[in-house]
Amino acid sequence: MMKVACLNNIAKVGTNRLGEGYELTTELADADAVLVRSADMKELDLPQSLLAIARAGAGVNNIPLDKCADAGIVVFNTPGANANGVKELVLTGMLLAARDIVGGINWVKANTDDANIAKTVEKQKKNFAGTEIKGKTLGVIGLGAIGAMVAKSALDLGMKVLGYDPYLSVKAAWSVDPAVKLVTDLDDIYAVSDYITIHVPAMESTKGMISAEAIAKMKDGVTFLNYSRDTLVDEAAMAEALKSGHVHRYMSDFANPKSVVMEGAVVTPHLGASTEESEDNCAVLAVDQIKNYIENGNIINSVNFARIDMGAVKKARIAVFHAPCDKIAGKVAGVLADCGFAVSAQVDGIRGNYGYALYDVDHTVCDATVAKIMEVEGVSKVRVIK
Repeated sequence: MMKVACLNNIAKVGTNRLGEGYELTTELADADAVLVRSADMKELDLPQSLLAIARAGAGVNNIPLDKCADAGIVVFNTPGANANGVKELVLTGMLLAARDIVGGINWVKANTDDANIAKTVEKQKKNFAGTEIKGKTLGVIGLGAIGAMVAKSALDLGMKVLGYDPYLSVKAAWSVDPAVKLVTDLDDIYAVSDYITIHVPAMESTKGMISAEAIAKMKDGVTFLNYSRDTLVDEAAMAEALKSGHVHRYMSDFANPKSVVMEGAVVTPHLGASTEESEDNCAVLAVDQIKNYIENGNIINSVNFARIDMGAVKKARIAVFHAPCDKIAGKVAGVLADCGFAVSAQVDGIRGNYGYALYDVDHTVCDATVAKIMEVEGVSKVRVIK
């Protein structure tokens, strides 16, 4: 029986898919797999039994990726599962920035005792007037699942759209509307965009990338939308730019001591993926990836190991974690042949400092064979799937 620990509330539409052979547990120490959303796992003691962690969302900065990879624990995320929910909030942010809707709502609430409010409104509404987004230019930094969807919707609303993504994959490129003008220099986005939205992962290389220098290059009166991660923006520099009027609005989904007191900021409480649909989609994908890995050894959407997919196990399958050397996979195949196994299929993948290989063999694998594979220099972990 495989035990799955949920460190956060995971939608039942996902956990109900676990089925026979799986049970939920509240004890991490007993877990074979973990489902998590926002819980911080960086300081947790991970049990030796742990095979995989699935993050029901895209960001994985709450999970110790290298620590997991060293232990042969595969970490999955669910890219694209919450993309539409975030996209819709980004569009909402643009509209809230263009029209002082929040200010207008607050004014109405503050004047509920005015018996003549209908007449007063006609005199006061000019204080909350704004602009339309049609015809304006939107710069999209990062054209992954969310960025591509935001760009397409902005085009549908009549905006001009520039896109920047130096790491755009061929697969992702196909999802970008051809009407999006791709640029290779961020300065091109800063110079002309009325609105700029950022959709890149939080990494050491992206921390504070929206710096005082970057903000200074932006068009006067720009609105900056951050529904990705607060660490991407130098918020002290953003606060100064708001005070000076250089930045018109800072729309952020991340409430923290700096953002909540910024003059000109509209901050929401991390609502990007907080829709029923997004939570359901993320839970389903997270559970499906966990099951596919446990039952077949396949790795889809991992952030610390290469993608490997050999379909369903036919007779028996062996998973081998190894150092980043392609010769190791061949040596393991040699060991299997010496042990009398016919290898019908073999796939090997390397990502960074970590390698992973699958072998389909013709009969059951015994402990003695596993021990011989472990003797191959560079092999760190062996798992028999069936």
